[in-house]
Amino acid sequence: MSIADVRRNGGSVFVLQNALELVGNTPMVDVSNLSPNPNVRIVAKLESQNPFGSVKDRIAKAMIEDAERTGRLVPGQRIVEPSSGNTGIALA
Repeated sequence: MSIADVRRNGGSVFVLQNALELVGNTPMVDVSNLSPNPNVRIVAKLESQNPFGSVKDRIAKAMIEDAERTGRLVPGQRIVEPSSGNTGIALA
């Protein structure tokens, strides 16, 4: 069950098994009041609230899961990412 599912079902409190379950569930806030048009809905995605603080959380998780699933990454093996950017931070 995703965070969105919990919220749709009327819940507001949830406990996850680990931080990886937060990836892909970036919080959003309705900021429609910023528009003079009452028929417009504006939603801001709070990327800074991603569990690892990066917009690259999803891609990092997907790359690692794919490498594990295909056998290119096995337990105990190291990941080397030649990056000083967000992808490197998310992979760390």
